[in-house]
Amino acid sequence: MRLIKNLTINIFIIYIVFFANYVSALNLDPKKILDDVDDLYRSNASHGILTLSVTTVNWQRTLTLEQWSKGEDKSLFKILKPKKEKGLATLRVDKNVWNYMPKVKRVVKIPSSMMSSSWMGSHFTNDDLVKQSRMADDYTFSITFEGMQDGKAIIEVTCLPNKEAAVVWGKVEVVVYADDYLPLRMIYYDEDLFLSRTLEFTNIEMMDGKMIPTMMNIIPADEPGESTTVKWEEIQFDVTIDDEFFSLRKLQQ
Repeated sequence: MRLIKNLTINIFIIYIVFFANYVSALNLDPKKILDDVDDLYRSNASHGILTLSVTTVNWQRTLTLEQWSKGEDKSLFKILKPKKEKGLATLRVDKNVWNYMPKVKRVVKIPSSMMSSSWMGSHFTNDDLVKQSRMADDYTFSITFEGMQDGKAIIEVTCLPNKEAAVVWGKVEVVVYADDYLPLRMIYYDEDLFLSRTLEFTNIEMMDGKMIPTMMNIIPADEPGESTTVKWEEIQFDVTIDDEFFSLRKLQQ
């Protein structure tokens, strides 16, 4: 009799745990997760200082940049340090990208054939700068994991591109913390579903009233030992910037 009673209790506990997990999964909103990740560093307009550190098999390079952005389609980056590269700048308006080289006082528009090329010698590309898509719009998505991983409660959302979407990735896995949806990493696969790169988010801090990962590290799968790290030194959200600020004239100042 006691054996039957204990068995009944165990079955009841298993049922409760299963039901709780099932209800939790039903309450998860993968679209909100993707939107939160997309909007993490976005605001009406922002201004900040960041450090860009590039490591390759042959050299290391660290740049300090000033950044301005407005909405999803305007941004301006200017190198502050080191001195020999000070003034190098990139302007992005809609899907157009221009670089300014102060030593020769020349503005160069990046052609579409060069959009997959390296930006500032890093493992980010020019195409990364003009990314206007939203994952929830361009991908079919679903929650593929919820639970503990490496001692952290996480949620994984797997995204597969819609047929009509103009995206370069064959699959993207978005891993966030379960309690606040802050990103932990994003894993990108090419059109043949081979691993292409991993973007890791660390150093969560409060900046201008917003909790954000202040460090991003991109690791290319096909270049062992190489990486690019972005560290936000400071950032202000919802600042006032006129549209006219994002101009070729401002690029050259």
